[in-house]
Amino acid sequence: MIATLKILWNSFKMAMQELRVNKLRSFLSLFGITIGIFCIIAVLTLTGSLEHNIRKDLADLGDDVIYLQKWPWGGNGEYAWWKYMNRPLPEYKDLKIIQDKVQSASYASFDFEVGGKKVEYGDDYMDGVNMMAVTHDFDQIQTLQIVGGRYFANGESNSGANVVILGYTVWDGLFPSAEAALGKMVKVAGRDVKVIGVLKKKGESMIGGLGYDNAIILPYRFARTIVDERRYADPYILVKAKSTVSMDQLKDELRGVMRAAHRLKPSEEDDFALNEISSANENLNSLFAAINGGGILIAGFALIVGAFGIANIMFVTVKERTNIIGLKKAIGARRAIILMEFLLEAICLCLFGGLLGLLLVYLLTVIINMSGSFEMILSPGSAVFGVSVSAIVGLLAGFIPAWVASKLDPVVAIRSN
Repeated sequence: MIATLKILWNSFKMAMQELRVNKLRSFLSLFGITIGIFCIIAVLTLTGSLEHNIRKDLADLGDDVIYLQKWPWGGNGEYAWWKYMNRPLPEYKDLKIIQDKVQSASYASFDFEVGGKKVEYGDDYMDGVNMMAVTHDFDQIQTLQIVGGRYFANGESNSGANVVILGYTVWDGLFPSAEAALGKMVKVAGRDVKVIGVLKKKGESMIGGLGYDNAIILPYRFARTIVDERRYADPYILVKAKSTVSMDQLKDELRGVMRAAHRLKPSEEDDFALNEISSANENLNSLFAAINGGGILIAGFALIVGAFGIANIMFVTVKERTNIIGLKKAIGARRAIILMEFLLEAICLCLFGGLLGLLLVYLLTVIINMSGSFEMILSPGSAVFGVSVSAIVGLLAGFIPAWVASKLDPVVAIRSN
């Protein structure tokens, strides 16, 4: 066993020496594998990062939350907007009904959004700000990352106090720091409000949804003194399921309560939509599996080209070292050792190329992450996969040249030029 390991170690050193001696040839061989591994790992990293970001955005919206709205989300085939346009908007009184009668709900919140508002502080102002009006339990349903100050107290929400929470873009544009914004009085649509909280920067969402950066959050009762949601907004009710309750159970109970509240006959269709994030999550697995499959198939062609390059170089190497192979076999080297020597050289070539491809992918992730617009993640699994594929490609590409070398007749090999 020890003798075999020594022979393999010597074979490995010889392979490294050959790589150093033939630098240009080694580089050209590495280049094909590098491109192949870069393509495969880049595709896996990009699609994996895209899926991670989308799932993260969906989770922020609430994968255990039902959105009670007038309009349904998307749908297969033609969107029957003419059926939905005459539906009634959700009303504030519906919130009380849900809180009292839907036993499978843990929290509910009545909300609406209006864009294009002006926020002023002294001589500075921010235009085109999104105003979000929410009831008290909104922070229990949605994730609000408050970096300074606090959320609305129960009394502030119920009484409609003139208080506000500023999104990152708003407070960053009006104040030198988050701390400087707290306690200040700003004007929203000409009304004085006190800043009690500021939000952490969230960045752009991959799926749209609730954009907190360029937004302000007001208690619903105060916000409706600025905007009448029944005329200028599209209100909705968020309903969060209890931890022990399935989404189907919540949806069924909520549908029954709302149909009763709207006095719909059994033969009549719902005049409201129950939208949920979980339905979008279910479609992601098949979507990204198809994307990954297509990407790997395309990148695989680049890897095949690289493998043929390695095989061609190894055949040239065997031809150049025919005399040496003959001498080794003449002094007792076994076929298995000759085979292993050339396989090691092919595998080392591919491994170096694969590691270089991984390095390029890592540099790509660093550059993209520096832009801050998209979080790209090179997972350990992808790195291990890239190295494994490199080794397997080297093994397959080098096997036939190595087999040819191990089959050479020592006398014929020594006499060759």
